Amino acid sequence: MTQQQTPTKITNKLLSEEFLNKFDTFLFDCDGVLWLGTILLPSIRETLDMLTSLGKQLIFVTNNSTKSRKAYTKKFESFGIKVTEDQIFTSGYASAVYVRDFLKLQPGKDKIWGFGEAGVREELTLMGFETLGCDDPGLNQPFDASTSPFLVNGLDKDVKCVVAGLDHNVNYHRLAITLQYLQQPDVEFVGTNVDSTFPQKGYTFPGAGSMVESVAFSSGRRPAYCGKPNKNMLNTIVSAFNLDRSKCCMVGDRLNTDIRFGHEGELGGTLLVLTGIETEERALEVTSEHPRPAYYVEKLGDLYEYTH
Repeated sequence: MTQQQTPTKITNKLLSEEFLNKFDTFLFDCDGVLWLGTILLPSIRETLDMLTSLGKQLIFVTNNSTKSRKAYTKKFESFGIKVTEDQIFTSGYASAVYVRDFLKLQPGKDKIWGFGEAGVREELTLMGFETLGCDDPGLNQPFDASTSPFLVNGLDKDVKCVVAGLDHNVNYHRLAITLQYLQQPDVEFVGTNVDSTFPQKGYTFPGAGSMVESVAFSSGRRPAYCGKPNKNMLNTIVSAFNLDRSKCCMVGDRLNTDIRFGHEGELGGTLLVLTGIETEERALEVTSEHPRPAYYVEKLGDLYEYTH
């Protein structure tokens, strides 16, 4: 697959069947592909059931760090879709793996400061790390350096890493304490994902990258990003499932994360859906800013609708 190949638009039964026959494993982004917020997109259940009946392996890869894998299984269940935790890789989980396996921090000894929501804390806790910050209610107080419970007794010397991601409750208190830890020379800096925005019900909202880059700018430091399109995340998935990359297809709604993830990870194919961020014009655009998808389709449910 080369960046300059003309993408194939799947528009009928023949093209859909040819596409499906090429791959054994499908890696799906979630937001913008399967659902928009709390709204399940058309024919998603039927499409996933069809792929399972064809013997395909389904893996769900999301840059949303606000929910843990366990919470994601419950979201799938709310839509009537059964998925196991092992099938889900979030950027929060990828960040926790990075902290443990690459940074080699020690659970039970080294602590983490979390700038993000419960998903980050829960995944780190499962690995045995004590996490400060995140959804601690003390961070909801108006910031005052003389009374902040995170400053009055000094910074916690056992904090060896900041993990930063999307936080719907971001405020000055969270930004200020995160900066204090990032100013410590022995504290590592990890970002869950680089997405500048995310789609939801006809709107585009600020994404994790917008918040991570805020503390990166104030601290003058660069984070190690762990979500798509980072290869660390894909290598972890390939290793966990012993996948043949040539028989895998990445399905997503963003060219600069999802499609780049599949392209740079040398997967057999990529499929862009137009239910999220991107347009058909962007999919066909020849540019050095992002790779083009091998395939694209109006919505994921078309794969089912064209074959039934």
